[in-house]
Amino acid sequence: MQYKTLQTLLLLAGSVTISHASVAGETLDRIKERGELIGVMDQAYPPYSFLNNKNEMDGMDVDLTKEFARRLGVKAKIETPAWEVTTAGNWRGRWDICICSMTPDAQRARSLDFVTHYYSSPAVLVTSVNGNPLTKLADMEGKKIAAQQGGSYERYLNQTLKMEGYGAKPVTYPFKAVQVMPYGSEDLEYQDLSLGAGKRIDGLVSNLVTANERISKMPGKFKIVGEPLFEDPNWVAIDKGDKEWRDTVVKIFDDMRKDGTLQKITVKWIGTDISR
Repeated sequence: MQYKTLQTLLLLAGSVTISHASVAGETLDRIKERGELIGVMDQAYPPYSFLNNKNEMDGMDVDLTKEFARRLGVKAKIETPAWEVTTAGNWRGRWDICICSMTPDAQRARSLDFVTHYYSSPAVLVTSVNGNPLTKLADMEGKKIAAQQGGSYERYLNQTLKMEGYGAKPVTYPFKAVQVMPYGSEDLEYQDLSLGAGKRIDGLVSNLVTANERISKMPGKFKIVGEPLFEDPNWVAIDKGDKEWRDTVVKIFDDMRKDGTLQKITVKWIGTDISR
């Protein structure tokens, strides 16, 4: 499947002048010279990216990054800085690519290029089954709702999320205001929610797949409330300023779609094809 460019985002981004270290061709030259692709992602976002029992990064995004590197003829290295650092862009050669379940929006597109869509999954509200659990989406009103700091879910709770371009659908809000509780990782969010709704937080916003992963691993602790909040398209992101690298990323992902590799890896981790 071919995917369109985020035209609106790129127009917005083009209106802002930013100094970048990347110039045409620099990224691919750097990767080839060191024999290593440096991918960036979240350390605690199962089943997309997480530390396994061998203390190694694992998951769907990790497999995709490794396969991407293999097709370049280099090794893959995974780094996991704070999410707000990753999404801020202006990497200046520190990282090469983010196959990291990032949602495009106008703010991020000012400093990052979103080059190709690779899967979609809904955002959902999760609460505890203990304490004073939320029973419907409208119950979010005035409650303490957690989201990862610097992420699209935090902006959703602040009602500042503006998704544009391919894959984006209108975002609606079933609340006037909530008490936004930003966390450094989803691990900490779920730990606090496991104490019971109303203890530290009343609920959290998460990806449907990661929510189901947590629910299955901790049965009797959490539940999803109501219908999905919004559809969450996820794109591969790179730093701005390198057209050759952008074209290379698009081609490799197009090849992985055509030969079935993208579908195979998503089915392995999710149990279904979410790559369309």
